[in-house]
Amino acid sequence: MPINRLVVKEEIATYAGVLFDAASDRGGLEAVLEVRSQMEAVIGAMRADMGLAPTLSDPDAADDVRYELAKGAFGACEPELGEVLAVMAQRRDLDLLPRVLEALNGLMAEKLDTVVVDVTTVVPLDDELRRIIKEKTEADLGANVVLREHIDKAILGGIIMSTGEKRIDASIISQLNHARNVLKETTDGGEC
Repeated sequence: MPINRLVVKEEIATYAGVLFDAASDRGGLEAVLEVRSQMEAVIGAMRADMGLAPTLSDPDAADDVRYELAKGAFGACEPELGEVLAVMAQRRDLDLLPRVLEALNGLMAEKLDTVVVDVTTVVPLDDELRRIIKEKTEADLGANVVLREHIDKAILGGIIMSTGEKRIDASIISQLNHARNVLKETTDGGEC
């Protein structure tokens, strides 16, 4: 049976809207940010555990069984997220979760004028650099910014910033890879 893209888009908007409204009513921006963070963790867990998503989407399992499995699996999540995840499992919609997260980000930007920016560096940011990054990203994005800081020794140095749809990679490893590709193209296609 073909899937109507408009119906799917509306389902995604509904899931995100329910999550946003329930979290916002419960605790404002902080609660929405916590739900968002937990959604990212659930998405990561589902990608890492190859048995979790198929089990929760098993077409041979009864709807109420998938619902109860999800309630058990996500019982530690915020209540509104646990309930939405259980309904998504019941309807075999858990594959839409990354898109629901994108829609939730959109609602945060639209209704709370807030964007989450992930900042990855080799060492922790000091207060001055954190302030500079926050001011610059707020000016560039035209919204309030919540920084989420990550440490990754693999980037060697520099910084990576992303908002979901936008990414700035000024890491040393990225610059080295680019230089390597340029040198390879020069030596592969150049004259002897």
